[in-house]
Amino acid sequence: QVQLVESGGGLVQAGGSLRLSCAASGRTFSGYTMGWFRQAPGKERDFVAAIAWNVGTTNYADSVKGRFTISRDSAKNTMYLQMNILKPEDAAVYYCAARRPLSQRYNYWGQGTQVTVSS
Repeated sequence: QVQLVESGGGLVQAGGSLRLSCAASGRTFSGYTMGWFRQAPGKERDFVAAIAWNVGTTNYADSVKGRFTISRDSAKNTMYLQMNILKPEDAAVYYCAARRPLSQRYNYWGQGTQVTVSS
């Protein structure tokens, strides 16, 4: 059973930084794509960033390019999201997710971690 557990959320002032972690367990993630999504109150869940587990290629939403960095530590089965220059509009619940090879959608989700940015 795949489990994804996020941590690292919290309250930060605008302009500050946070690093989110996603600990993955239950299988090896070779060939998977791992991603971060976020959902603010009253809004849809939006894509933030993704990384190909094997080769490390990354993809970002335009709104976070240059400020956020996604990475993974294969030995620890952990994915990270380094968030810098945080803005109030970055406040949301952040979710990590895993997509199986050839799947069109993300198959596994974590429970989310809250990020609050004060102005």
